[in-house]
Amino acid sequence: MRGAEAVVASLEAEGVDVVFGYPGGQAIKLYDALYDSEQITHVLARHEQGAVHMADGYARSTGRPGVVIVTSGPGATNTVTGIATAYMDSVPLVVITGQVGRGVIGTDSFQESDIVGITMPVVKHSFLLQSTDELTRTVREAFHIAVTGRPGPVLIDVPSDLAGEEMTFSYPDEVSLPSYKPTYRGNARQVRAAARLLEEAERPLLYVGGGAVISEASEEVVALMNRMDVPAVTTLMGKGSVPSSHPLNLGPVGMHGAKYSNMAMTEADVLIACGARFSDRVTGRLSRFAPNARIVHIDIDPAEIGKVVQVDVPIVGDLKGVLAALISQLDKDGAEPRDAEWVADLALWRERYPFYHPNVRDAADEVIPELVMAELGRQLDPERSIITTEVGQHQMWAHQFLPREHPRTFLSSGGLGTMGFGFPAALGAAVARPEAQVVCVAGDGSFQMNLQEMATATANGVPVKVMIMDNRCLGMVHQWQKLFYDGRYAETLLDPVPDFVKLADAYGWAAERVERPADVAGAIERMLAAPGPYLLDVAISPEQNVYPMVAPGAGLDDIMGAIDVAVGAVRTAMPGVADAPASSPCAQIDAQFGGRWESGPEDTGARLGQDGSPAAGDWRSHVRAQAGGKGGAS
Repeated sequence: MRGAEAVVASLEAEGVDVVFGYPGGQAIKLYDALYDSEQITHVLARHEQGAVHMADGYARSTGRPGVVIVTSGPGATNTVTGIATAYMDSVPLVVITGQVGRGVIGTDSFQESDIVGITMPVVKHSFLLQSTDELTRTVREAFHIAVTGRPGPVLIDVPSDLAGEEMTFSYPDEVSLPSYKPTYRGNARQVRAAARLLEEAERPLLYVGGGAVISEASEEVVALMNRMDVPAVTTLMGKGSVPSSHPLNLGPVGMHGAKYSNMAMTEADVLIACGARFSDRVTGRLSRFAPNARIVHIDIDPAEIGKVVQVDVPIVGDLKGVLAALISQLDKDGAEPRDAEWVADLALWRERYPFYHPNVRDAADEVIPELVMAELGRQLDPERSIITTEVGQHQMWAHQFLPREHPRTFLSSGGLGTMGFGFPAALGAAVARPEAQVVCVAGDGSFQMNLQEMATATANGVPVKVMIMDNRCLGMVHQWQKLFYDGRYAETLLDPVPDFVKLADAYGWAAERVERPADVAGAIERMLAAPGPYLLDVAISPEQNVYPMVAPGAGLDDIMGAIDVAVGAVRTAMPGVADAPASSPCAQIDAQFGGRWESGPEDTGARLGQDGSPAAGDWRSHVRAQAGGKGGAS
């Protein structure tokens, strides 16, 4: 068979059922061979970047490698953003690019680009095929490298003349890479050391990242939480690895995490990082990050350990196996939790600092993005739904308000923060998981980065849903300009075009626009019930900001915009607002119940009643009494 046919046969041998891509001159032989495959379905994207994001969504939602085929030159270079996105978030991809013939490589021939050199910093490995003798072995190695150890994208560059050469097909059963031996089993001594720290901890905390999803370690994470009553915070990439309904799941942490989650990180005495990489969006200022904690870091990539923060107990290995060993050691030691007071404190902080409270908003005629997200979460079936996001304010609202009970059901670009990722990723996830309801939460700016893939959805009958949080601006940058650049909105205000409903109609989608709060629930219901692709354009104000927020360069203990129900459900530490005088109820309650709230009996048993009012005798009543019955607003 020809080299191109051998590539397709190799993909079939790897069990590939879907390939995303876009043909071209130097990939024409590959596409000609693909034409005859009865096993592989090809999804024709409308842009190569979109194709890679689709493959990425396929991979994130299944754990299997996504596969892409594109042509040389601009076709190959259009994949770079998608490859970098996958690399930053450890997503397994195999990207196959056509290349000019071997005899003219390096001569600047038509549509030639050194895609191996261009992508070198953002791939796990890359190959430029030189002979048909190495073709099948290369494909076998590419898939092995992509999915083992810390997953990532692998690129195979296939010269067009090689694709046309005759060869004998033989696919290897095994891979021999002596220099590539990922460590899966954690060091037993280090596991024992981690167990001792946890056994002695009074304020333990799990910091759960995307590695928990990749390693399929969710059961072990939850088992450890239950075994030792350990609370957990989750990163954007780790969302879904701990069920949102778990009482010890504190949820988002970091720049737009909950105040109580950030307080937990600051006050913890033992921090166990589970497949997390200490991103700057999580840590804030490093000198103030987890200052009281002894840190255990579990990661399969040794390069991540000690890269950002110094740790006390490093454990290189697969998270699933390491956590199982840790739990076994705790059982062997007869360990018992010592953190009842800590768990009680966290429950009180959680009640005091909610993400949202209706008293904060006065404009009844304005659509509130937090409530839109909460309504979407209420209507989605957690057992059969997948959320993807674009990048921006809507991404953070989705992280804060959309509950997820299972891993691989919340797909978002974390490391690279790629606008234009979420929509094509939703298409890939919907192709991979046709039984699931797939909804992309987007911003009007991000959605326009790859909206041409609406044609892909229509042509392939993919019933993906898109909900646009439409503020006619680049929301997150606009928010930073408002808070930190004196409202100098340099190039972040978007013109009121396009009309997304008319655009959707042009692509054969159903669509509607919502501008009134009373219409939101019904519109979401219609969107989810629609049999085909559907776009819901939700109009929100450009003045809406994502809170709480840790300003760039600040520590996790320096949080602006958190809601404090102890002082009348007002946002605290807002820019431009003077600190409360020492005699104010706000200052008094912060003094009495600050830190870990150890002074005073009112910090116990605080719960909201059925109507949302504070129970008699708790700290809320204490605040109201000090404020003369006015809710304690300073």
